[in-house]
Amino acid sequence: MAGDRGAFGVNTYGYIYSHEATACLSHLADLGYRDIELMMYPGHVWPADLSASDRRALLRVINDRGLRLRTLNMPNLDLNIAAANPEMRALSLKNLLEIIELAGELGCPGVVLGPGKPNPLFPNPPDHLMGWFHAGLDALIPAAAKAGTRLLAENMPFGFLPRADQMMEALAAYGGDEVGIVYDVANAVFAREDPIAGLNRVRDKLELVHLSDTGLDAYRHDPVGRGVVNFAQFADGLNTVGYTGAAMLEIIAEQPDREIAESADQLLEMAPWQTFFTRSV
Repeated sequence: MAGDRGAFGVNTYGYIYSHEATACLSHLADLGYRDIELMMYPGHVWPADLSASDRRALLRVINDRGLRLRTLNMPNLDLNIAAANPEMRALSLKNLLEIIELAGELGCPGVVLGPGKPNPLFPNPPDHLMGWFHAGLDALIPAAAKAGTRLLAENMPFGFLPRADQMMEALAAYGGDEVGIVYDVANAVFAREDPIAGLNRVRDKLELVHLSDTGLDAYRHDPVGRGVVNFAQFADGLNTVGYTGAAMLEIIAEQPDREIAESADQLLEMAPWQTFFTRSV
């Protein structure tokens, strides 16, 4: 069988309430994982709470345990860079700028960006939302360049750019190549997007993929097999577009050690994932 559990990356979402970040990183290294997406969450790791010593400790465990910190991310239900409220936009940008600065200090090459959320009952006109998103990029892109990291916009079903076409059009309208894309298969499925069509649309900007399961009635990031995501087909799509980056398990579960491992094992039983890891070595 090509690959093992450690071939997958792990997002630390499932550990935000149980582990402080340095302990979490050591724990995941003990379990054999190497590629990490670290969630920014108070009590787990939050830039405003980190002293210089805390930051050195984070970097030390990353280096000493041979980890590859791929991305910093945060639950984007809190932030909204396309909010109608200017104070919320300012706070969201402040938090993101602090995350970008931390990414630079940790040598992390990517920061996941939520494009922003509309009011679900009476959304702002599309040109307002797009203008606020682009204004946010005006502030964030120079900061990312200075820090030596890169912004990765994510498809989010609760955002105002939930589908691949919408994200690509928004980035094309802004111009430049400074922003890549992280494509989340559960988000795509819940947004009623064909993930294979989505992959083909974002292939030129695709820099990371998120893996979890979801049904169609409730938005979830469940272990593999709990929902309707066709993971074998998605791996076929990754092979077709030639993606060779990290495959990040972003699973939110009560027992993350067990359920992340079981999800990885299920995926590794699928021939397209064996092909993927053979290709990406």
